[in-house]
Amino acid sequence: MPMTEHPFVGQMRKYGGMASDNFMLIHDAELLAQGERVLGAEFTAMHERVVQVTELTSRLNILPFDDETGKAALLEQILGRPLPAGVTIYPPFYTDHGLHLDLAERVFINQGCTFLDYAGIRLGRGVMIGPKATFITMGHPVDPEERRRFLTGAPIDVAENVWIGAGAMILPGVSIGRDAVVAAGAVVADDVPARTLVAGPKAAVRRGW
Repeated sequence: MPMTEHPFVGQMRKYGGMASDNFMLIHDAELLAQGERVLGAEFTAMHERVVQVTELTSRLNILPFDDETGKAALLEQILGRPLPAGVTIYPPFYTDHGLHLDLAERVFINQGCTFLDYAGIRLGRGVMIGPKATFITMGHPVDPEERRRFLTGAPIDVAENVWIGAGAMILPGVSIGRDAVVAAGAVVADDVPARTLVAGPKAAVRRGW
């Protein structure tokens, strides 16, 4: 099932120029037009959540490994809901928002993974993620005139039974099809078809089954 689009995705498309075409204005638009650089309400709320969840993950990542009760309580605060059945997360675990990270049953996340999830990340049932994998849903425009004015973003959707290898990087807007494998160290900027293996610094389909 496709994930629900985050509210900011699709806003301000007139500013175009990135593959995602999705932008959040960092500063208050009306005050910026008057020459005042004051952070906008949406950006401020996001920043406050980042500070909060960074404090929570810092506490999570120093707990004794066998403190299952403590880990579960902190992960519930980070994700905004209890862990689904069979989900395993090995700290250290990093996210900048947490509330837009949607984990299905039996997801396995190994040590040192990072989820920048503000635009939304869905991991389907049975997804396995190797150590130090990174999921990034947010960025900035390439245009230097707009780079400090906007955030860009697009959701990541990972279907059921996908295996993502150690150190892989999944970029904004990517969908990964059911049963696919992303090799260790791959940088995934394009959608991955179901039942394929992608590999390489710029991930490309190497074979299917």
